[in-house]
Amino acid sequence: MAKKLEKSQWSIYFDLISKALGGKRAEIEVASLKLGDQIEAEWLPFFGISYDPKDDVIALALEGHGHLIHKPREIYIEGEGLELSSFEIIDANGERQIVVLRDPLMLPAPSAAKAL
Repeated sequence: MAKKLEKSQWSIYFDLISKALGGKRAEIEVASLKLGDQIEAEWLPFFGISYDPKDDVIALALEGHGHLIHKPREIYIEGEGLELSSFEIIDANGERQIVVLRDPLMLPAPSAAKAL
């Protein structure tokens, strides 16, 4: 069940969660009535997320891709503690940015694959 984060928690929560989520992969979907649903980033390595209260912007950092969300209005998280599986950010225009996280696929070492 999704939990709403209070705005007073955003900066601290994202600082903590960014460290815990290092090494995950992320997909970003943007959904709005005007644009429909669009995938903006597909399973890229996730580096972090931060909230700047001065400029009222959330920044997502993925390998080779940055995503800014201006004037976020609501944030919902899915997961327990530092085990976050997804989050949704709704901006002032009502656009929804949905970020889904997963562990990278763990492949066997090349030498182990040859033995099979």
